[in-house]
Amino acid sequence: MQLGARWDLSGFVTALDGAELEADATVIDRLKKARVVVDAAADGEPPVYGLNTGLGANLGHRLAPSEIEAFQRQLIEGRAVAVGPPLPARVGRALLLARLIGATQGVSGISVQMFEHLCAVWRAGIAPAVPAHGSVGASDLTQNAVWALAVLGQGQMWVDGRLCAADDALKSAGLVPPALQPKDAMALINHGGLSAARAGLALHTADETLQMAQQAAALACQGYGVNNEIFAPEINALRTSPGQAEMAAWFLDALKDTAPRRVQDPLSFRTLASVMGAAHDALTRAIAIWEDEVNGASDSPAVVGAEAMASTPNFQAPALALALEQVSLAMAMVGQGAVMRVQRLMNPDLTGLPRYLSPVGGVSAGFVPLQKTAAALLAEVRRHAQPVLFDPAPVSDGVEDMAPLTAQTAVKLEQQMAALRLLTGTEALVAAQACDLRELSPSPLHSVLRARIAPLHEDRALGADVDATTEVLQRHVSTPEPNS
Repeated sequence: MQLGARWDLSGFVTALDGAELEADATVIDRLKKARVVVDAAADGEPPVYGLNTGLGANLGHRLAPSEIEAFQRQLIEGRAVAVGPPLPARVGRALLLARLIGATQGVSGISVQMFEHLCAVWRAGIAPAVPAHGSVGASDLTQNAVWALAVLGQGQMWVDGRLCAADDALKSAGLVPPALQPKDAMALINHGGLSAARAGLALHTADETLQMAQQAAALACQGYGVNNEIFAPEINALRTSPGQAEMAAWFLDALKDTAPRRVQDPLSFRTLASVMGAAHDALTRAIAIWEDEVNGASDSPAVVGAEAMASTPNFQAPALALALEQVSLAMAMVGQGAVMRVQRLMNPDLTGLPRYLSPVGGVSAGFVPLQKTAAALLAEVRRHAQPVLFDPAPVSDGVEDMAPLTAQTAVKLEQQMAALRLLTGTEALVAAQACDLRELSPSPLHSVLRARIAPLHEDRALGADVDATTEVLQRHVSTPEPNS
C-alpha cells in the first residue's frame, strides 16, 4: 500500500493485517526539503518550540545549537510516563502506521533516516508496546514517548504475540536505530497518532457492530411478523432525516417476504429506519473526520512553507472527539431498541407465539432470563455513552489548560461496542427462535445460526449460545452469505 496517497479507514485497518508499505516517490523529497528548514532553525536565533526551547512551562529555557542533538533523547525519556498494562500489539502497529501516514506530509521535520527506520520496523512485523494510560489528547505525548523509546530499542515490543525486550526485538529483525537528529524526538512524540490509531480501530469496530445490529433487527422483524409497510419509500420520503430513506429501503428489501400481522407495531420496530439511519449517519461523519485527521499533519512545531517553522494547534483533535461521542450516543439508542425488541418477542399478547418463546410452556423459563442479561448489557452500553468531554486538570503550570480527551472517547466507544455486540447476539438468538416457532422459510442469517446453534426445545443454559450467536453474526457481516 502506498505511503503518500490518501488513506481511508478500510485501507488503514486492512494494512494492519500485514500489508507491505511503499513510500511514494515524492515523500522522501518532501522530507529532505523539510529537513533543510529544520537544520536552519536549529542553527538560528528565533525560538522554535521544542527545537531550541524547553517544553510546556520550560518554554523560556533556550538551548544552544550544540545542545539540541543531545537534548533529543532526554526529551523523549523525560516524557515517557504513561502507565498501566500494555495495549494490544494491534494498537502499537496502528500508532506506527498513523505516524508514518502523517509524516509523509513532509511537515513533521522527521529525518529521512528515522522515517526509514520506522518503515523498517513496520516491515519487520513487530509492534512497540504502549501503556494503557497517559494521554489527555493534547498530543498523545506520554504514551507516544514510551512507544518511541521502544522504536529506539528501550522498553518492550510485541513479537509474534508476546512481549520482548525492544532491543532484542530490533536485533532479531536486523535493525539498528539511527541517531536522533534535531526535531526527531518531537516528530516521534508530539502528535495525535495514538488518538488517531485508537479512534480508527474503534470506528471500524463500530461499523461492523452496527451491521450486526442491523442484521439482528431484521431477523427480529421476521420473527415478530412486522408490518413492513412502515419501510415504504413514500413514507420515509415525507421528512428528510439522515440515513432514514436508505435504511428503510434496506429493511424493506430484507423483509419483502414478511407477512404483516398488525396495522402498527411497537416503536422499537416502527422507528428502525430513523434510529439505524441516524447511527449510520453519525458513523459516516465520524469516519470522514477521522480520515481527514489521519491524513493530516498533527505535529507541533511544524514546517510551514519553504523557510519557516511554527507552533500549531493541530495536535488536538476536538472535532474527532465530538464525532466519537456522537457515535456512542447513537449506538446507545440502537441498543435500547434491541432490548425492547427482545422483550416484545417474548410477549404472547403481541406475537401470538408461546410465552417466552418456550415450545413446552408450563414452568419452562424459555428465553425470559435473557431479559436480565439484555438489561445488564444495555446498562453497559449506556454507561459508555456518557460523555468524557470535559477538560482535565491544567498541567505544566497551567500553560496546557485545555484538552479534548480524544483517546478516551475512542476507548469508551470500543468498550461500548463489546457490550453492544453481545446485545445483538442476544437479539438474534431470540429472533431465530421466534422464526422457528412461526415456521418461516429460513433466511440466510437464520440458516447460518441454525448450522451451529440448535433451537430451544427445553430449558438449557443459554449464555454460551449468546456468545456463539454473536460470533456467527460477526462472521456473517464480515463475509455475508449470498443474497444476505
